Amino acid sequence: MSARYQIFHDTHYHYDSPVSLAQQLAHLWPRPCAWQRCSSQQLEISPEPTSRRDELDVFGNPITRLAFERPHDELLVNAGLTVEVLARPVLDFQQSPAWDQTRDSLTYSSHPMSPELIEACRYRFESPYVHLKQTFVEFSESCFPPGQPLLLGVQALMEKIFSEFTFDAEATQVATPLVEVLERRRGVCQDFAHLMLACLRSRGLAARYISGYLLTQPPPGQPRLIGADASHAWVSVYCPVSGWVDFDPTNNVQPALEHITLAWGRDFSDVSPLRGVILGGGSHDPEVRVTVMPLE
Repeated sequence: MSARYQIFHDTHYHYDSPVSLAQQLAHLWPRPCAWQRCSSQQLEISPEPTSRRDELDVFGNPITRLAFERPHDELLVNAGLTVEVLARPVLDFQQSPAWDQTRDSLTYSSHPMSPELIEACRYRFESPYVHLKQTFVEFSESCFPPGQPLLLGVQALMEKIFSEFTFDAEATQVATPLVEVLERRRGVCQDFAHLMLACLRSRGLAARYISGYLLTQPPPGQPRLIGADASHAWVSVYCPVSGWVDFDPTNNVQPALEHITLAWGRDFSDVSPLRGVILGGGSHDPEVRVTVMPLE
């Protein structure tokens, strides 16, 4: 089984005053994975950048570095992709190792660690938007009794966040502290992913932030609207037996054919679709339009 999509991610910055110099970093190419293939990609940029360099970041994600050395009062970055998403294997969560056993295996000790475990350990610690606190251990207490199979515990945590939190696009901003999100019980997909990461990492488990797209369904009888979709975020947890396993707390599902993976890192700050530094520009807010179109 597989599904094919055409994706458009359009970003428009209109500056109050001219920008004389700018450096931009874009995460707009889908990451090659065992469960997806990108057959075409194009990037249209206006004004023409002075220089452009395509490479990989420290997490292995494709990135594009852009430099603008001429004055400009707006910036348009339009990405177009054609991606095929493949079915992932069905896992028996009951057969996953105990969560506390997994935690112990990720703890540095005198015995040698495999390269896979060392790589997983980089996603155990605090990051700019994900802090480790006893509060998050207490919130997830019921999901992780001693000896609980790891993936069953993670699934229970996903369901807990889904059932106890309300999606509210006006409730938070990018920098809203997770403790505040936990108190209000409201937020967006980015908040729910960060909260789930904080709960898992506070217990010594390895989990990473996944940035991507999600196919949304229009209301019955209504056409699909261009630009009505948005970037999405979910979580992947390391399991010694199964490798990395994805969970979407916003929708209480395991990502499958309707989730398109773009990049992964410690949190949103590592995989923001477009970020940079500018000289000048005054105040400005980006207009972002995302369209995910299924292809026959």
